[in-house]
Amino acid sequence: MIWWDRWQEVFETHARNRLRSGITAASVAWGIFMLVVLLGAGTGLENNVAWGFRDDAVNSIWIYGGKTSLPWKGHPVGRSVGFTNRDFALIRDTVPGVEYITGRFYLWGEFAIRWRDKAGAFSVRSCHPDHLYLERTKMVAGRFLNPIDIEQKRKVTVIGVEVADFLFGDHDPLGETLDIRGIAYQVVGVYEDEGGGGELRQVYIPISTAQAAYGGGERVHQIMFTVGDASVEASEEIAERVTALLAERHHFDPADPRAIRIRNNLESFAEIQQIFTWIRAFIWVVGIGTVLAGVVGVSNIMLISVRERTRELGLRKALGAPPGALVAMILREAVALTAVSGYVGLVAGVAVIELVRQTVPENDYVRDPEVQLSAAVGALVLLVVCGALAGWFPARRAAQVHPIEALRTE
Repeated sequence: MIWWDRWQEVFETHARNRLRSGITAASVAWGIFMLVVLLGAGTGLENNVAWGFRDDAVNSIWIYGGKTSLPWKGHPVGRSVGFTNRDFALIRDTVPGVEYITGRFYLWGEFAIRWRDKAGAFSVRSCHPDHLYLERTKMVAGRFLNPIDIEQKRKVTVIGVEVADFLFGDHDPLGETLDIRGIAYQVVGVYEDEGGGGELRQVYIPISTAQAAYGGGERVHQIMFTVGDASVEASEEIAERVTALLAERHHFDPADPRAIRIRNNLESFAEIQQIFTWIRAFIWVVGIGTVLAGVVGVSNIMLISVRERTRELGLRKALGAPPGALVAMILREAVALTAVSGYVGLVAGVAVIELVRQTVPENDYVRDPEVQLSAAVGALVLLVVCGALAGWFPARRAAQVHPIEALRTE
């Protein structure tokens, strides 16, 4: 049990200097604690941002109409630019890289929707079939809108699960007829959406039906499409081609920033990812800096310990202890101090993050803070390395002690 005797000696050495070892251990534990808490908080921030994209396709581009701010070929400033079914068809059929595409015709406010003696106010959204892929909609019953619904302007509807629960309860809504502002629509599907809340209180109808029933004509308020697995640069090129196409059709300067508004979700998501890469790097720098401050303290007390134990070290060498044994002894003391205190800080940090995760309600800043396994393993490896580094210089000094001079030391 030689190994046990060696480690027992290490802990007895630290026990003889409880105050000094305790203060140094506390500084190391605090450094690891802060690193873990910062990593957990950073993950919570990142999860919150990712949650904001939960119900929309990240690889999507949204286009809205606007007003011109630059004159163009005799056309004045301030002209409204709106879209039509023709614009939608041209983008769908002529722009390479467009994957799924849908238009929206806005129906403002909430509509009174009735089934038998049950009635409620819900939002109605008109769109094309590909909208299913833009909003990450999941069907739980029936089907979504299809091309025939658009072509024939069918009066069919797909309702959110909250609408279904409110109006139908345990009754199967498929095939039932809803009265939406005096027009009868047949329920063909029920969906759920990760967006929750308002997204589940939506009622979808074909855009062609909405245009015909509610005086929209050919008007399309918004066009949305995905770009498949395109890179950020490729998505920007697709957006530029769409802008050029619409500029030619509606006679505005392609460089006019206000004629149309384009939201490139892929670009926005990539920018956010880059920001969080820098945030993670900053957290590691700050955390490691805090840990190193504690490690410097470990190195200092080990140097003090070596000076105080000069006679002991000299006696060991006089009795035949090789320099390597003295180096190993000091390294064990340094690694033990940093490893144990660092582990305490790691456990405390994980406990705090888990406590926050369980008790703090969801908010607009942090969501599901957590410490990833890779980060915890990295912190433990960092502890061992730092402990070895902290003990290396004191260990070398211990190995260089001259037995005769050491025994003369008072």
